[in-house]
Amino acid sequence: MGLKIIETYDGQFSLSSEAKTALFGLLMQPTFLQQISTNSGFAQVEFTELLFQPLPYSTETPKGMLAEFEKFHTSADHVIVHVPPNFMFQAKIFKPSRLCAIYRKVA
Repeated sequence: MGLKIIETYDGQFSLSSEAKTALFGLLMQPTFLQQISTNSGFAQVEFTELLFQPLPYSTETPKGMLAEFEKFHTSADHVIVHVPPNFMFQAKIFKPSRLCAIYRKVA
């Protein structure tokens, strides 16, 4: 069985205001921020309030994300983390099934 190459994939999504508020609250918890800081090697991080859906690798998305987020992938001052599944469940987000959040190093 050969590999199927994906040419394009729509990564757009929308969240209800309640789900977004609940998820942002979880992503900004001090204990979660400390965990990200420790794992990334940064002294402190802050949530940029930017989320994206990880995408299948394709000719248009070689890094698995929309082009507008690729600058954060190569940035030394940002870290991209997968939103924990329990956060998605607590915020009642089921579609998309996976999200990534972008955090910025605080100087």
